[in-house]
Amino acid sequence: MILPAIDLQNGQSVRLYQGDFTKETIISPAPVKQAKEINAAGVYALHLVDLDGAKAGFPKNLAVIKKIRAEFTGLIEVGGGIRSLDTIETYLAMGIDRLILGSVALKDPAFTKQVLAKFGPERIVIGVDGTDGKVAVDGWLKQSEVTMATLINEMQQAGAKHFIVTDVAKDGTMTGANMDLLTSLQSQFPQANIIASGGIRGLQDILALQAAGIADAVAGKALYEGSLTLEEIAGVNGC
Repeated sequence: MILPAIDLQNGQSVRLYQGDFTKETIISPAPVKQAKEINAAGVYALHLVDLDGAKAGFPKNLAVIKKIRAEFTGLIEVGGGIRSLDTIETYLAMGIDRLILGSVALKDPAFTKQVLAKFGPERIVIGVDGTDGKVAVDGWLKQSEVTMATLINEMQQAGAKHFIVTDVAKDGTMTGANMDLLTSLQSQFPQANIIASGGIRGLQDILALQAAGIADAVAGKALYEGSLTLEEIAGVNGC
């Protein structure tokens, strides 16, 4: 499954370069319309990130996400600032299918394990973002010394199944996914679903990932640059 990404900042759809909040490109001032266009192309999966929420530690684009959920048919996963039980329950009550826990998985593993046990691995996804194989937190503003493999191992033991792995150095660069990192993690954790994020240039990258055993991916900049089309994603997703 390939999930088109919509990153939200101040109610607009934007793209950042390598996670840098000062290197922003506005993709659309109307993200609800953008989501409807994704649906209209036959794609029924969506990856939403509340960038403001990731920095603040709590949702900041809730109203827009609620409108997108009301208009979009299919699976929606949301990440960014999800660090409390109230936030999780708010999103689930809204009809969001999957919630991505990033910073909190590293900072508060006890809480993350609690919500995994409560809601299950199909609702709670672990976001594993970083550089040089080490995890970044707080909207990628801070780099930890914990390795991605260590975090995945701990969360998998707690019941997690889906892990969105983003190489921050690749994100928004259109230089190709970090195949070495992704395939290494998939081979270390064969029971995990390692979801590729960052650097995807087009359909050939997606097919190469799938050939290497990485079935799912998040696509962002390639869509807006035109090197990957929604129709191609629909074809890969079997829609």
